[in-house]
Amino acid sequence: MTKPLFPDRRFSAFLFDMDGTILSSIASAERVWAIWARAHGLDVAKFLPTIHGVQSVETIRRLGLPGVDPVAEAAAITRAEMDDVDDIDTIAGAADFLRSLPADRWAIVTSAPRRLAERRLAAAGLPLPPLFVTAEDVERGKPAPDCFLLAAERLGFAPEDCLVFEDAAAGIAAAEAAGAEVVVITATHAHPIATAHVMVRDYEGLRVEIDAAGKLTI
Repeated sequence: MTKPLFPDRRFSAFLFDMDGTILSSIASAERVWAIWARAHGLDVAKFLPTIHGVQSVETIRRLGLPGVDPVAEAAAITRAEMDDVDDIDTIAGAADFLRSLPADRWAIVTSAPRRLAERRLAAAGLPLPPLFVTAEDVERGKPAPDCFLLAAERLGFAPEDCLVFEDAAAGIAAAEAAGAEVVVITATHAHPIATAHVMVRDYEGLRVEIDAAGKLTI
């Protein structure tokens, strides 16, 4: 017998973060960022945990490094990440789960630039989403709620009626600020995360039901 993941909720749409949520690009990203960090005299072990879930330009900008152009550096890092996709893989069950969803009821909402996001999805063998919100689409990236608000608007639903799938603190904060419900995917977590939200390791064993009103249940 199966039980709903959210027994008292029905959702209009699902909004998915990408890296760490439907695919794993941690090894690739950390290789590229580690090279960059060493070149700028940073403590790699302390720096790498700060790169996840936010736009590259914001990661660099908040360091305040003298003489460093965050936009140019972020563009160079994106090019390097696009060349390093050999070990990118899907989170277990993600491909089948995404393909089971109605095309007008889901979106990918990522802090990655569009070209990099498309490259990583292709490397992981995942479908391109019917709706894509990427770094270029919003002025303020996660943890600001703009990306999730925009995705909900473009799908035609209130953010309060959407379920966000996330893995990183910045993305969880963005979803909360947007007023959406959150489920945390933990497949790539090296350490437990402190959260009151529902947590699942991956998509194995999850399935979607659609009721007569078109609402989604997991």
